[in-house]
Amino acid sequence: MGKTALSIGADTFQFFTRNPRGGAAKPFDKADAAKLVELLETNHFAPILAHAPYTLNACASDAGLRQFAEDVMADDIVRMDHFPGAMYNFHPGSHVKQGPDVGIEYISSMLNRLLKPSQKTVVLLETMAGKGSEVGRTFEELKAILDRVELRDKMGICLDTCHVFDGGYDIVNHLDDVLEQFDKVIGLKKLKAIHLNDSKNPMGSHKDRHEVIGGGFIGLEALVRVINHPSLRNLPFYLETPNELPGYAAEIALMRDRSA
Repeated sequence: MGKTALSIGADTFQFFTRNPRGGAAKPFDKADAAKLVELLETNHFAPILAHAPYTLNACASDAGLRQFAEDVMADDIVRMDHFPGAMYNFHPGSHVKQGPDVGIEYISSMLNRLLKPSQKTVVLLETMAGKGSEVGRTFEELKAILDRVELRDKMGICLDTCHVFDGGYDIVNHLDDVLEQFDKVIGLKKLKAIHLNDSKNPMGSHKDRHEVIGGGFIGLEALVRVINHPSLRNLPFYLETPNELPGYAAEIALMRDRSA
């Protein structure tokens, strides 16, 4: 993964620790992990980001599904602790008609069982678009989870530009206001990573359909303002656009050219 990132001009990357639509993971290879750590350090990579499988639902109504999410995340955090400075991102989940308060309680309770004082990996809640019964559609819902977590120093937020835009936050015309609101509700110090994506749908659509940079309703100029914003520009950015490697290379080059 590290060599692939270098081949397209990247200095960090996001990856799945296991099948994103399943749960099985390959046996962990410590020797291979050590080689990656050496490559990351030699090439001065920004923190790498692992993404939990999409199948995880920490606030499902079914207790077995909640336990599955907890077991997978526990194993993933152990794996990620082999990579200094690494982070682990997950979608909070869907409350499935139980109500957001119940979902928030399930998620925070799981995190309190999972997080350990000795772990190095920071766990990130991702901002969501508000599709269906997703938890995390507002900054207030994310704060409600964080407020219930005992080891808050092990937690952070990943802001997804498509998700917040689809969720109704106007990052195109009022980026400063959105970030001011984030700061008041959660605190910008908790913002650890950015998923940089355009959106196939208008603001407030709650659809969660990513688009290539400059190809959607957010647009290139607004995303350029995102990467250059004083409160964001020093954070690691991760593309989640519908692309293949040549497309990612072109987007990286484009955004680097437009960075202040």
